[in-house]
Amino acid sequence: MLPPGGPSAAQACGTVMVVAVLLQSVCVAITYLYFTSELKQLQHTYSKNSIACLTGEEMESAIQNLDLIESKDREADPCWKVKRNLGKLITKMMSRSYKENISAINAERALALSQTNRQQPTGPISRIAAHVTGSNNRRSSMFTRMDLLPRRGFGHKINWESSRKGHSFLHNLELRNGELVIPQTGFYYIYSQIYFRFRESENEDSDFVGKVWNPKQLVQYIYKLTNYPEPILLLKSARTSCWSKKAEYGLYSTYQGGVFELQREDRIFVSVSNSDFVDMDKEASFFGAFMIS
Repeated sequence: MLPPGGPSAAQACGTVMVVAVLLQSVCVAITYLYFTSELKQLQHTYSKNSIACLTGEEMESAIQNLDLIESKDREADPCWKVKRNLGKLITKMMSRSYKENISAINAERALALSQTNRQQPTGPISRIAAHVTGSNNRRSSMFTRMDLLPRRGFGHKINWESSRKGHSFLHNLELRNGELVIPQTGFYYIYSQIYFRFRESENEDSDFVGKVWNPKQLVQYIYKLTNYPEPILLLKSARTSCWSKKAEYGLYSTYQGGVFELQREDRIFVSVSNSDFVDMDKEASFFGAFMIS
């Protein structure tokens, strides 16, 4: 029961404090909700504006003209920082990609050059040379009839020696079945000399001697073998000789040489018309070639 005189002063004061606390709590709650809503709206607006900076129609021209944009009033363009940072990032990535591509191209080029150098001689071109000679000691195996070969020419092919004795040598050239194999494409000087000799012997029968007195064609050929089915004639030197019956012997030598452009893996060889009269003296009969360019 309340006292007859109404509520006391203490009760009135307590009621006022409770009401004040309630009002303050309501105000705090309303303020929190308001500021939270505003912050979300600002965040959404900033994000939308940033995306718009990247998707605008003038973005490409803006990136290409960064220097011009920087010279203007930057504060008037809210997208300036986004465009500037993106432009720098794109420039950096393009520069890195360009350097990587250049390095890869240089590496491939160096590898290709090293492989080419391994395939072909890298020394001075004057070091590609050969000089081969014959031998009277193995005369029976020094000649091969051309009409017995798969790819024929004229006469008898000479099977030269490749020994290191005397003046014979091979430098970056291979001698295969009497043929010099070209190791590198270029211009070569090719030369050959054949020594023809007849000497009458007391043991020779009259039929052979009678054949010798008849005129003989002494011909020297230099051929080139390629992928073409038949040998290609490069040089030919010839003379006709008729020895006198009073002569004990006859000596003739034919020399020829010239410059030709040869391809890698081409082969060159020498043949003669009459192998019976060829003297394979190593100082008189020889064959060679050397690269000049």
